[in-house]
Amino acid sequence: MIRDQAAVLPAVRSLWLVSGALLIVMLGAAVFAVVLARRHFQRGSQSPEDSGAPKPRSDNPTAFMTASMQAVIKKLKEQEKELEALHRSERERAQQTERMSEAVTRNMPAGLLLVNASGLITSANPAAEAALGVKSLAYRRYSEVLGGVSRLTELVGGCLALGRTFRREEVEYLTPDHELRQLGVTISPIQNNVNEITGAICLLSDLTELAALQKQIHMKENLAALGELSAGIAHEFKNALATISGYAQMIRSEAQPGTDLHEHGELILRQTRSLTHVVTEFLKFARPLDLADEQVSLRPMIERIVAEIGEVVPGVPIVTTGEFADVSGDDALLRQAILNLARNAAEAAADNPSGRVILRGEIDRSGALQGQRISIADNGTGIPPEALTKIFMPFYTTKANGTGLGLAVVQKIIVQHGGSVEARNQPEGGAEFIVWLPFVRETVRAVDSASARI
Repeated sequence: MIRDQAAVLPAVRSLWLVSGALLIVMLGAAVFAVVLARRHFQRGSQSPEDSGAPKPRSDNPTAFMTASMQAVIKKLKEQEKELEALHRSERERAQQTERMSEAVTRNMPAGLLLVNASGLITSANPAAEAALGVKSLAYRRYSEVLGGVSRLTELVGGCLALGRTFRREEVEYLTPDHELRQLGVTISPIQNNVNEITGAICLLSDLTELAALQKQIHMKENLAALGELSAGIAHEFKNALATISGYAQMIRSEAQPGTDLHEHGELILRQTRSLTHVVTEFLKFARPLDLADEQVSLRPMIERIVAEIGEVVPGVPIVTTGEFADVSGDDALLRQAILNLARNAAEAAADNPSGRVILRGEIDRSGALQGQRISIADNGTGIPPEALTKIFMPFYTTKANGTGLGLAVVQKIIVQHGGSVEARNQPEGGAEFIVWLPFVRETVRAVDSASARI
C-alpha cells in the first residue's frame, strides 16, 4: 500500500506542475489581451470623430472593461441585424422561387405526379387531375387512384421498386366515369445522394383525341383500299345472282305448285334475294361516299327518327333530351347512321319489359375541336365484352339474321363527316353508342403522335 502511494506521488506532482503552467499561460494571455485593448481605446480617443464622446478612463480597470464589453455587444448586435437582413432576403428569394415553381407546375399543359417511396401522391397539378379524371389526388395511394390492375399502376410500381425509367409509353386508362383514355406517360425515379429511391415523377399527356384522329385516318385509308378492291367483285356477284335468280324463276314457273321442283326454285329465289341484299349493303360500305355539303338541323331529324322507330318498335319508348345544334354534312347519310343506331337500341331494349331508349344531345365546346355529341343508350342486355372491339368490323354481327354491315356503314358515314363513333356498356346495364360530329366538316390530315407523346 505504501509502495503504491509512493508510486502515485510523482504522478500527482507532475499533474500539479502541468496545471500550474497552463494557468500561468492563460493569465498571461488575458493580460496581453487587456493591454492590447487599452492601446486600442487610447488610439481611438485621439480620433477627431470621438472628440465629443466620453472616453473610458484607462486608469479605471472596471470602467475600461465595461466600455470594452459594450463595444463588443454593439458590434455583435450590428452583425446580428446584418444576418437577419440576409436571412430575410434569402427567405423572400426562396418564397419567390417556390411561388414561381408552383405557378409553372400549375400551368403546365402536361400532367405531373410526384409519388413518394411509400406509394403516396405528394403533389399533382391540374393537368394530371384532368387527364386522370380525378380531383384531389394529393396524399392518396397511387394504386387506389390509378386502379389496382391498370398498366399505369404497373409502370409506377416498377419505377418505385426497381428504379426503372419508362419513356414515351402509351397506355390505356379507364377513368372513374368509365371513360377510356389513351395516355402518353414518362416515369422516372427520384434518388438521394446514396442512390436510394425516394419516389417517382410521372408526366402524363392525354392522347385520346389524337389517337381517335389517327384511327380515323387509318380507317379512311383502309376503306378506300377496300372500296377499290371490292367494288368490281361485288358487281360481278350481283350479275351472277341476277342470272341465278332468272333461272330459278323459270324453274318455279314451269314446275307444278307443291312439287319438289317448285319448292327448290322458291328456295333458290329466297337465297338469291338474301345474297343480293348483302351485296347491295356491301357496295354501300365499300364504294366512296359522295357527301353533300349542307347545314343539317339535327333537332327535326331526331324527331323524325323517333317517330319512325315508334312505328317499327312500338313497345319501346324513346326519350329525347339535351341540346341539338346544326352541323355541316349530308342530311340523308347522317339520318341513315343515327336511324340505324337508334333502331338497334330499340330492338335491344325490346327484350326488357321496362325497355327504353334515351337519345341525348350535348354541345361540346370544351376542346380544340368543337361539335355535337349524340348519345344513344338502351337498357337491354348490353354488348358482350369480346364483341366491343369487333362490332364495327365488316360482316361481324351478333344477330341471327344480321349482315354485319350496318354498324360498319354507320362508322364509315360518321368518319367521312370528320366525326367519331364509339360503343360501350353502361355500369347500370345496357349499351351506349356515342356519336361526335364537328360543327364544320374538315378534311382529315395525317398526324404523327410521336411528337405529342410525353
